[in-house]
Amino acid sequence: MPKSDNPPSNRSLRILVVSQYFWPENFRINDLVDALAVRGHEITILTGSPNYPDGVVFSDFAATPAKYSSYKGVPVFRVPMAARGSGAFRLVLNYITFAVSAAIIGPLKLRGRSFDAIFVFEPSPITVGFPAIVLRRFKRTPVALWVLDLWPESLSAVGAVRTPTVLRLVGRLVSFIYRRCDLILAQSRRFIPEIQRRCGSVPVVYFPNWAEDTFAATDAIPAPEIPAAANTFDIVFAGNIGEAQDFPAILDAADLLRDEPVRWLIVGDGRKLEWVRREIAVRGLGDKVLLIGRFPVERMPEFFAAADALLVSLRSEPIFALTIPAKLQAYLAAGIPILAMIDGEGADVVRDAQAGLACAAGDSAGLAEAVKAMVALPEAERFSMGQRGQEFARREFSRDMLIEALEHWLGALSEKVTR
Repeated sequence: MPKSDNPPSNRSLRILVVSQYFWPENFRINDLVDALAVRGHEITILTGSPNYPDGVVFSDFAATPAKYSSYKGVPVFRVPMAARGSGAFRLVLNYITFAVSAAIIGPLKLRGRSFDAIFVFEPSPITVGFPAIVLRRFKRTPVALWVLDLWPESLSAVGAVRTPTVLRLVGRLVSFIYRRCDLILAQSRRFIPEIQRRCGSVPVVYFPNWAEDTFAATDAIPAPEIPAAANTFDIVFAGNIGEAQDFPAILDAADLLRDEPVRWLIVGDGRKLEWVRREIAVRGLGDKVLLIGRFPVERMPEFFAAADALLVSLRSEPIFALTIPAKLQAYLAAGIPILAMIDGEGADVVRDAQAGLACAAGDSAGLAEAVKAMVALPEAERFSMGQRGQEFARREFSRDMLIEALEHWLGALSEKVTR
Protein backbone atom coordinates (compact mmCIF):
# COMPACT_ATOMS: atom_id res chain seq x y z
CA MET A 1 0.00 0.00 0.00
CA PRO A 2 1.55 3.36 -0.98
CA LYS A 3 1.81 5.86 1.81
CA SER A 4 2.48 9.58 1.88
CA ASP A 5 4.59 11.24 4.57
CA ASN A 6 2.58 14.43 4.12
CA PRO A 7 -0.31 15.30 6.44
CA PRO A 8 -3.81 15.39 4.93
CA SER A 9 -4.85 18.69 3.35
CA ASN A 10 -8.23 19.88 2.18
CA ARG A 11 -6.68 22.55 -0.04
CA SER A 12 -7.99 22.59 -3.59
CA LEU A 13 -5.21 22.27 -6.16
CA ARG A 14 -4.95 23.60 -9.69
CA ILE A 15 -3.60 20.62 -11.62
CA LEU A 16 -2.56 20.49 -15.26
CA VAL A 17 -2.75 16.95 -16.64
CA VAL A 18 -0.51 16.28 -19.64
CA SER A 19 -1.43 13.09 -21.48
CA GLN A 20 -1.06 12.03 -25.10
CA TYR A 21 -4.21 9.90 -24.59
CA PHE A 22 -7.51 11.09 -23.19
CA TRP A 23 -11.26 10.74 -23.53
CA PRO A 24 -12.92 9.60 -25.76
CA GLU A 25 -10.00 7.15 -25.78
CA ASN A 26 -10.28 4.59 -22.97
CA PHE A 27 -7.43 5.08 -20.50
CA ARG A 28 -7.27 5.17 -16.71
CA ILE A 29 -6.36 8.86 -16.82
CA ASN A 30 -10.05 9.56 -17.57
CA ASP A 31 -11.05 8.00 -14.26
CA LEU A 32 -8.28 9.82 -12.39
CA VAL A 33 -9.31 13.19 -13.79
CA ASP A 34 -12.93 12.53 -12.86
CA ALA A 35 -11.95 11.53 -9.31
CA LEU A 36 -9.75 14.59 -8.76
CA ALA A 37 -12.43 16.92 -10.10
CA VAL A 38 -15.08 15.36 -7.85
CA ARG A 39 -12.75 15.94 -4.90
CA GLY A 40 -12.81 19.67 -5.65
CA HIS A 41 -9.57 20.18 -7.54
CA GLU A 42 -9.38 22.47 -10.56
CA ILE A 43 -8.19 20.25 -13.40
CA THR A 44 -7.05 21.23 -16.90
CA ILE A 45 -6.14 18.73 -19.64
CA LEU A 46 -3.50 19.11 -22.35
CA THR A 47 -3.78 16.31 -24.90
CA GLY A 48 -3.95 15.47 -28.59
CA SER A 49 -6.51 14.19 -31.08
CA PRO A 50 -8.11 10.85 -30.15
CA ASN A 51 -6.89 8.11 -32.48
CA TYR A 52 -6.02 5.12 -30.25
CA PRO A 53 -6.05 2.17 -30.93
CA ASP A 54 -7.04 2.17 -34.62
CA GLY A 55 -4.57 4.88 -35.56
CA VAL A 56 -7.24 7.03 -37.23
CA VAL A 57 -8.71 10.18 -35.67
CA PHE A 58 -12.17 9.35 -34.31
CA SER A 59 -14.74 10.34 -36.91
CA ASP A 60 -17.08 12.07 -34.46
CA PHE A 61 -14.22 14.12 -33.06
CA ALA A 62 -13.08 15.08 -36.56
CA ALA A 63 -16.62 16.18 -37.43
CA THR A 64 -17.40 18.05 -34.21
CA PRO A 65 -14.23 18.69 -32.17
CA ALA A 66 -16.00 21.28 -30.00
CA LYS A 67 -17.97 18.43 -28.38
CA TYR A 68 -14.71 17.17 -26.90
CA SER A 69 -13.41 20.43 -25.42
CA SER A 70 -14.83 19.64 -21.98
CA TYR A 71 -14.90 16.38 -20.01
CA LYS A 72 -17.44 16.37 -17.16
CA GLY A 73 -16.85 20.09 -16.77
CA VAL A 74 -13.03 19.84 -17.03
CA PRO A 75 -11.53 21.99 -19.83
CA VAL A 76 -9.63 20.00 -22.46
CA PHE A 77 -7.02 21.71 -24.65
CA ARG A 78 -5.93 19.70 -27.69
CA VAL A 79 -2.90 20.20 -29.89
CA PRO A 80 -2.44 18.94 -33.46
CA MET A 81 -0.51 15.70 -33.98
CA ALA A 82 -0.07 12.94 -36.53
CA ALA A 83 -2.37 9.95 -36.00
CA ARG A 84 -0.74 6.60 -35.19
CA GLY A 85 -1.71 5.03 -38.50
CA SER A 86 -0.03 1.68 -39.07
CA GLY A 87 3.65 0.82 -39.12
CA ALA A 88 6.66 1.89 -37.09
CA PHE A 89 7.29 5.15 -38.96
CA ARG A 90 3.78 6.47 -38.32
CA LEU A 91 4.00 5.50 -34.66
CA VAL A 92 7.28 7.36 -34.18
CA LEU A 93 5.80 10.35 -36.01
CA ASN A 94 2.78 10.21 -33.70
CA TYR A 95 5.02 10.30 -30.63
CA ILE A 96 7.24 13.11 -31.91
CA THR A 97 4.49 15.36 -33.23
CA PHE A 98 2.55 15.28 -29.97
CA ALA A 99 5.67 16.05 -27.93
CA VAL A 100 6.73 18.95 -30.16
CA SER A 101 3.22 20.32 -30.69
CA ALA A 102 2.36 20.22 -26.98
CA ALA A 103 5.70 21.85 -26.10
CA ILE A 104 5.22 24.72 -28.57
CA ILE A 105 1.46 25.19 -28.82
CA GLY A 106 0.65 24.04 -25.29
CA PRO A 107 2.08 27.15 -23.57
CA LEU A 108 0.15 29.36 -26.00
CA LYS A 109 -3.15 27.57 -25.38
CA LEU A 110 -2.58 27.75 -21.63
CA ARG A 111 -1.68 31.44 -21.55
CA GLY A 112 -2.91 33.17 -18.41
CA ARG A 113 -3.52 29.91 -16.52
CA SER A 114 -1.60 29.13 -13.36
CA PHE A 115 -1.16 25.72 -11.80
CA ASP A 116 0.00 24.26 -8.52
CA ALA A 117 1.25 21.03 -10.11
CA ILE A 118 1.65 19.34 -13.49
CA PHE A 119 0.77 15.64 -13.60
CA VAL A 120 2.02 13.54 -16.53
CA PHE A 121 0.36 10.26 -17.53
CA GLU A 122 3.02 8.08 -19.18
CA PRO A 123 1.85 4.63 -20.23
CA SER A 124 4.05 5.09 -23.32
CA PRO A 125 5.77 6.98 -24.86
CA ILE A 126 8.24 8.70 -22.51
CA THR A 127 8.21 11.66 -24.92
CA VAL A 128 4.97 12.83 -23.27
CA GLY A 129 7.22 14.13 -20.49
CA PHE A 130 8.96 16.62 -22.79
CA PRO A 131 6.12 19.18 -23.07
CA ALA A 132 5.57 18.88 -19.33
CA ILE A 133 9.14 19.94 -18.52
CA VAL A 134 8.83 22.82 -21.01
CA LEU A 135 5.66 23.92 -19.22
CA ARG A 136 7.44 23.47 -15.91
CA ARG A 137 9.83 26.23 -16.94
CA PHE A 138 7.15 28.49 -18.43
CA LYS A 139 4.72 28.09 -15.54
CA ARG A 140 7.29 27.64 -12.74
CA THR A 141 5.27 24.64 -11.66
CA PRO A 142 6.50 21.27 -10.30
CA VAL A 143 6.04 18.13 -12.39
CA ALA A 144 4.98 14.67 -11.22
CA LEU A 145 5.49 11.90 -13.81
CA TRP A 146 3.50 8.67 -13.49
CA VAL A 147 5.63 5.95 -15.13
CA LEU A 148 3.58 2.98 -16.29
CA ASP A 149 6.05 1.78 -18.93
CA LEU A 150 9.84 1.69 -18.65
CA TRP A 151 11.77 3.04 -21.63
CA PRO A 152 14.02 2.02 -23.32
CA GLU A 153 13.63 -1.47 -21.84
CA SER A 154 10.09 -2.01 -23.17
CA LEU A 155 11.12 -0.93 -26.69
CA SER A 156 13.73 -3.65 -26.75
CA ALA A 157 11.41 -6.26 -25.19
CA VAL A 158 8.73 -5.98 -27.88
CA GLY A 159 11.26 -5.69 -30.70
CA ALA A 160 10.28 -2.11 -31.58
CA VAL A 161 13.94 -1.03 -31.39
CA ARG A 162 16.87 -3.42 -31.63
CA THR A 163 19.80 -1.14 -32.45
CA PRO A 164 21.99 -0.61 -29.35
CA THR A 165 22.90 2.93 -30.41
CA VAL A 166 19.26 3.94 -30.70
CA LEU A 167 18.43 2.33 -27.34
CA ARG A 168 21.29 4.28 -25.72
CA LEU A 169 19.97 7.53 -27.21
CA VAL A 170 16.47 6.77 -25.93
CA GLY A 171 17.99 6.02 -22.52
CA ARG A 172 19.61 9.46 -22.50
CA LEU A 173 16.28 11.05 -23.39
CA VAL A 174 14.64 9.18 -20.51
CA SER A 175 17.31 10.41 -18.09
CA PHE A 176 16.92 13.97 -19.42
CA ILE A 177 13.17 13.90 -18.73
CA TYR A 178 13.33 12.07 -15.39
CA ARG A 179 15.95 14.45 -13.97
CA ARG A 180 13.81 17.49 -14.76
CA CYS A 181 10.78 16.20 -12.88
CA ASP A 182 10.11 16.92 -9.21
CA LEU A 183 8.49 13.58 -8.36
CA ILE A 184 8.26 10.25 -10.19
CA LEU A 185 5.50 7.76 -9.47
CA ALA A 186 6.19 4.10 -10.31
CA GLN A 187 3.40 1.65 -11.14
CA SER A 188 5.26 -1.28 -9.54
CA ARG A 189 7.76 -1.55 -6.72
CA ARG A 190 10.24 -3.26 -9.03
CA PHE A 191 10.20 -0.20 -11.30
CA ILE A 192 11.71 1.94 -8.55
CA PRO A 193 15.38 0.80 -8.73
CA GLU A 194 15.29 1.00 -12.55
CA ILE A 195 13.95 4.55 -12.43
CA GLN A 196 16.44 5.57 -9.74
CA ARG A 197 19.32 4.53 -12.01
CA ARG A 198 18.29 7.33 -14.39
CA CYS A 199 16.61 10.02 -12.30
CA GLY A 200 19.44 11.30 -10.11
CA SER A 201 18.11 12.70 -6.83
CA VAL A 202 14.46 13.01 -7.93
CA PRO A 203 12.26 11.17 -5.39
CA VAL A 204 10.42 8.05 -6.59
CA VAL A 205 7.30 6.64 -4.92
CA TYR A 206 5.13 3.58 -5.49
CA PHE A 207 1.80 4.43 -7.14
CA PRO A 208 0.09 1.42 -8.74
CA ASN A 209 -2.98 1.23 -10.95
CA TRP A 210 -6.40 0.61 -9.49
CA ALA A 211 -9.59 -0.87 -10.88
CA GLU A 212 -12.41 1.43 -11.89
CA ASP A 213 -15.54 0.86 -9.80
CA THR A 214 -17.34 -0.63 -12.79
CA PHE A 215 -15.22 -3.81 -12.62
CA ALA A 216 -16.59 -4.72 -9.19
CA ALA A 217 -20.14 -5.01 -10.53
CA THR A 218 -21.71 -8.25 -9.33
CA ASP A 219 -25.08 -7.98 -11.07
CA ALA A 220 -23.84 -7.91 -14.67
CA ILE A 221 -25.58 -10.15 -17.21
CA PRO A 222 -23.21 -12.13 -19.50
CA ALA A 223 -22.61 -10.32 -22.79
CA PRO A 224 -24.90 -11.45 -25.62
CA GLU A 225 -21.95 -11.33 -28.04
CA ILE A 226 -20.56 -14.52 -26.49
CA PRO A 227 -22.04 -17.58 -28.22
CA ALA A 228 -23.88 -19.90 -25.87
CA ALA A 229 -22.25 -23.27 -25.18
CA ALA A 230 -23.12 -26.02 -22.74
CA ASN A 231 -20.63 -27.49 -20.28
CA THR A 232 -17.62 -25.42 -21.28
CA PHE A 233 -15.03 -23.76 -19.07
CA ASP A 234 -14.70 -20.22 -20.46
CA ILE A 235 -11.45 -18.29 -20.09
CA VAL A 236 -11.69 -14.58 -20.89
CA PHE A 237 -8.73 -12.47 -22.00
CA ALA A 238 -9.56 -8.76 -22.06
CA GLY A 239 -7.33 -6.01 -23.39
CA ASN A 240 -4.62 -5.29 -25.91
CA ILE A 241 -3.72 -7.97 -28.45
CA GLY A 242 -0.08 -7.10 -29.02
CA GLU A 243 3.46 -8.42 -28.98
CA ALA A 244 3.82 -8.10 -25.23
CA GLN A 245 0.85 -10.37 -24.47
CA ASP A 246 2.52 -13.44 -26.02
CA PHE A 247 -0.37 -14.80 -28.07
CA PRO A 248 1.83 -17.50 -29.64
CA ALA A 249 2.12 -19.09 -26.19
CA ILE A 250 -1.61 -18.64 -25.50
CA LEU A 251 -2.50 -20.36 -28.75
CA ASP A 252 -0.02 -23.15 -28.01
CA ALA A 253 -1.84 -23.75 -24.72
CA ALA A 254 -5.20 -23.71 -26.53
CA ASP A 255 -3.79 -26.26 -28.98
CA LEU A 256 -2.74 -28.54 -26.12
CA LEU A 257 -6.29 -28.33 -24.71
CA ARG A 258 -8.17 -28.67 -28.00
CA ASP A 259 -9.83 -31.89 -26.79
CA GLU A 260 -10.86 -30.41 -23.44
CA PRO A 261 -14.19 -28.58 -22.83
CA VAL A 262 -12.37 -25.24 -22.66
CA ARG A 263 -13.02 -22.05 -24.65
CA TRP A 264 -10.75 -19.00 -24.89
CA LEU A 265 -12.72 -15.77 -25.35
CA ILE A 266 -10.55 -12.88 -26.55
CA VAL A 267 -12.12 -9.47 -25.91
CA GLY A 268 -10.04 -6.64 -27.33
CA ASP A 269 -8.04 -5.40 -30.27
CA GLY A 270 -4.46 -4.57 -31.16
CA ARG A 271 -1.65 -4.79 -33.67
CA LYS A 272 -1.40 -8.59 -33.36
CA LEU A 273 -5.11 -9.20 -34.03
CA GLU A 274 -4.88 -10.24 -37.68
CA TRP A 275 -1.96 -12.57 -36.94
CA VAL A 276 -4.03 -14.20 -34.18
CA ARG A 277 -7.01 -14.50 -36.51
CA ARG A 278 -4.91 -16.23 -39.19
CA GLU A 279 -3.24 -18.51 -36.67
CA ILE A 280 -6.59 -19.62 -35.24
CA ALA A 281 -7.66 -20.63 -38.76
CA VAL A 282 -4.37 -22.40 -39.54
CA ARG A 283 -4.53 -24.40 -36.31
CA GLY A 284 -8.20 -25.23 -36.70
CA LEU A 285 -9.08 -23.64 -33.35
CA GLY A 286 -12.09 -21.65 -34.54
CA ASP A 287 -14.46 -23.32 -32.09
CA LYS A 288 -11.98 -23.07 -29.22
CA VAL A 289 -10.54 -19.54 -29.50
CA LEU A 290 -13.17 -16.89 -30.19
CA LEU A 291 -12.32 -13.30 -31.13
CA ILE A 292 -15.20 -11.38 -29.60
CA GLY A 293 -14.13 -7.85 -30.59
CA ARG A 294 -13.40 -4.55 -28.86
CA PHE A 295 -15.89 -2.94 -26.50
CA PRO A 296 -15.92 0.09 -24.18
CA VAL A 297 -14.62 -0.38 -20.65
CA GLU A 298 -18.12 0.14 -19.24
CA ARG A 299 -19.19 -3.17 -20.80
CA MET A 300 -16.34 -5.27 -19.44
CA PRO A 301 -18.36 -6.57 -16.46
CA GLU A 302 -20.69 -8.27 -18.97
CA PHE A 303 -17.80 -10.20 -20.48
CA PHE A 304 -16.28 -10.96 -17.10
CA ALA A 305 -19.67 -12.32 -16.01
CA ALA A 306 -19.35 -14.98 -18.72
CA ALA A 307 -15.92 -16.08 -17.47
CA ASP A 308 -14.98 -19.03 -15.33
CA ALA A 309 -11.46 -17.60 -15.21
CA LEU A 310 -9.66 -14.48 -16.44
CA LEU A 311 -6.34 -14.70 -18.29
CA VAL A 312 -3.39 -12.33 -18.00
CA SER A 313 -0.15 -12.94 -19.91
CA LEU A 314 3.12 -11.21 -20.77
CA ARG A 315 6.15 -12.37 -22.73
CA SER A 316 9.21 -13.70 -20.95
CA GLU A 317 11.30 -10.54 -20.82
CA PRO A 318 13.14 -8.97 -17.85
CA ILE A 319 11.20 -5.73 -18.22
CA PHE A 320 7.83 -7.48 -18.01
CA ALA A 321 8.87 -9.22 -14.79
CA LEU A 322 9.02 -5.74 -13.24
CA THR A 323 5.49 -4.87 -14.32
CA ILE A 324 2.06 -5.23 -12.77
CA PRO A 325 -0.20 -5.52 -15.85
CA ALA A 326 -2.92 -2.86 -15.61
CA LYS A 327 -5.66 -5.42 -16.19
CA LEU A 328 -4.64 -7.36 -13.10
CA GLN A 329 -6.26 -4.87 -10.73
CA ALA A 330 -9.48 -5.05 -12.76
CA TYR A 331 -9.40 -8.86 -12.67
CA LEU A 332 -8.94 -8.88 -8.90
CA ALA A 333 -11.79 -6.41 -8.40
CA ALA A 334 -14.08 -8.57 -10.55
CA GLY A 335 -13.88 -11.42 -8.07
CA ILE A 336 -13.15 -14.10 -10.69
CA PRO A 337 -10.26 -16.62 -10.50
CA ILE A 338 -7.15 -15.58 -12.42
CA LEU A 339 -4.92 -17.62 -14.72
CA ALA A 340 -1.57 -15.86 -15.03
CA MET A 341 1.23 -16.66 -17.48
CA ILE A 342 3.59 -14.00 -16.21
CA ASP A 343 6.81 -13.56 -14.22
CA GLY A 344 7.89 -11.32 -11.39
CA GLU A 345 5.73 -8.80 -9.60
CA GLY A 346 2.52 -9.63 -11.48
CA ALA A 347 2.79 -13.31 -10.59
CA ASP A 348 3.61 -12.36 -7.00
CA VAL A 349 0.35 -10.39 -6.78
CA VAL A 350 -1.71 -13.37 -7.95
CA ARG A 351 0.04 -15.72 -5.54
CA ASP A 352 0.03 -13.30 -2.58
CA ALA A 353 -3.67 -12.68 -3.09
CA GLN A 354 -4.31 -16.45 -3.46
CA ALA A 355 -6.61 -15.35 -6.28
CA GLY A 356 -5.69 -17.88 -8.95
CA LEU A 357 -2.97 -20.00 -10.51
CA ALA A 358 0.24 -18.72 -12.08
CA CYS A 359 2.89 -20.23 -14.35
CA ALA A 360 6.05 -18.82 -15.87
CA ALA A 361 5.82 -16.38 -18.77
CA GLY A 362 5.97 -18.17 -22.11
CA ASP A 363 5.21 -21.56 -20.55
CA SER A 364 2.33 -22.75 -22.73
CA ALA A 365 2.46 -26.26 -21.25
CA GLY A 366 2.39 -24.77 -17.76
CA LEU A 367 -0.62 -22.67 -18.69
CA ALA A 368 -2.42 -25.72 -20.07
CA GLU A 369 -1.74 -27.58 -16.81
CA ALA A 370 -2.93 -24.58 -14.77
CA VAL A 371 -6.18 -24.56 -16.78
CA LYS A 372 -6.68 -28.28 -16.12
CA ALA A 373 -6.03 -27.71 -12.41
CA MET A 374 -8.48 -24.80 -12.32
CA VAL A 375 -11.18 -26.83 -14.09
CA ALA A 376 -10.70 -29.65 -11.58
CA LEU A 377 -11.20 -27.40 -8.55
CA PRO A 378 -14.56 -27.47 -6.78
CA GLU A 379 -16.72 -24.52 -7.71
CA ALA A 380 -16.64 -23.35 -4.09
CA GLU A 381 -12.83 -23.09 -4.17
CA ARG A 382 -12.90 -21.07 -7.38
CA PHE A 383 -15.45 -18.77 -5.75
CA SER A 384 -13.14 -18.36 -2.75
CA MET A 385 -10.26 -17.47 -5.08
CA GLY A 386 -12.35 -14.67 -6.52
CA GLN A 387 -13.34 -13.42 -3.09
CA ARG A 388 -9.73 -13.37 -1.93
CA GLY A 389 -8.82 -11.40 -5.03
CA GLN A 390 -11.46 -8.77 -4.30
CA GLU A 391 -10.29 -8.43 -0.70
CA PHE A 392 -6.66 -8.05 -1.86
CA ALA A 393 -7.72 -5.38 -4.37
CA ARG A 394 -9.55 -3.45 -1.64
CA ARG A 395 -6.53 -3.63 0.63
CA GLU A 396 -3.71 -2.92 -1.85
CA PHE A 397 -5.28 -1.13 -4.81
CA SER A 398 -8.05 0.97 -3.32
CA ARG A 399 -8.91 3.82 -5.65
CA ASP A 400 -9.72 6.23 -2.82
CA MET A 401 -6.56 5.37 -0.91
CA LEU A 402 -4.37 5.85 -3.97
CA ILE A 403 -5.93 9.13 -5.05
CA GLU A 404 -5.67 10.47 -1.51
CA ALA A 405 -1.94 9.66 -1.55
CA LEU A 406 -1.60 11.45 -4.90
CA GLU A 407 -3.37 14.53 -3.51
CA HIS A 408 -0.88 14.63 -0.64
CA TRP A 409 2.14 14.29 -2.91
CA LEU A 410 0.96 16.98 -5.34
CA GLY A 411 0.03 19.26 -2.44
CA ALA A 412 3.50 18.85 -0.94
CA LEU A 413 5.13 19.69 -4.29
CA SER A 414 3.10 22.88 -4.63
CA GLU A 415 3.91 23.93 -1.04
CA LYS A 416 7.64 23.62 -1.71
CA VAL A 417 7.27 26.06 -4.61
CA THR A 418 5.14 28.58 -2.72
CA ARG A 419 7.33 28.72 0.39
